[in-house]
Amino acid sequence: MPHPLGIESRTVAGMGPVEHIRLAAELGCTRVSLGLEQVPGSESGYPAWSLREDAGLRREVKAALADNGICIKLGEGLAASDMVAPAARAADFDLYAELGAKRLGAHDNGLERERARDQLAELATMARDRGMDLSIIFAPVLTTRSLPEALTLVREIGEDKASLTIDALYFFRTGGSVRQIAELDSALVGHVRICDGAFGDGKKDTQSPRLIPGQGELPLREFVDALPRGKTLGIDVTLPQAAIGYEAAKDYVGEIVARTRALLV
Repeated sequence: MPHPLGIESRTVAGMGPVEHIRLAAELGCTRVSLGLEQVPGSESGYPAWSLREDAGLRREVKAALADNGICIKLGEGLAASDMVAPAARAADFDLYAELGAKRLGAHDNGLERERARDQLAELATMARDRGMDLSIIFAPVLTTRSLPEALTLVREIGEDKASLTIDALYFFRTGGSVRQIAELDSALVGHVRICDGAFGDGKKDTQSPRLIPGQGELPLREFVDALPRGKTLGIDVTLPQAAIGYEAAKDYVGEIVARTRALLV
């Protein structure tokens, strides 16, 4: 298979970052996406952790990355915001750079277009100054809703410091075609998320489950074949509540990885 696999944080929801990294390595994946904290929800029962506040956990994460040959393909959790100035995120950017993240994922948070562009441009400059780039996602519920709109935004910000995150579910639900993927400049594709699902109806279906590749309606094999070679596919599947805990998650995520490989080989 010409594309290495990674495991997105949603696929191991509730797991700590060290366990996430070790599980990825155990399953033969070489990349992870990672946020800086996990805040337990009232119903989820997820344990809280914070890489911002826990220096010991940061050391463990860096050791786990090095020991298992894993890198952070995407640092998560950034958004344009009227409440938080880009400069206020400098410490988070520094932390991601310390952990060796290759790029940071961001979205427009539904802001008015020009305001979102200006904020994302400032975040992209901050990422470039630290040797990373900013990879911008589009989705039905965002201001940037489609691949053409996202391409325009990246070009306005500057292709030297911004790229695209292409989420297969959002891509097809916003009217994307495989031909559009085949025509993309490889350098513009910063991150790819893969899962299956129904084609759906835009905003009405943004909360429907992210299925294991091969279980839904999306033409994922054609989608992946059209991608520039060598792009990591971050598996981004909704984790059922029953799979919380390392051993349960290991069995479930192992099945996801196996089915993804079987579909795409």
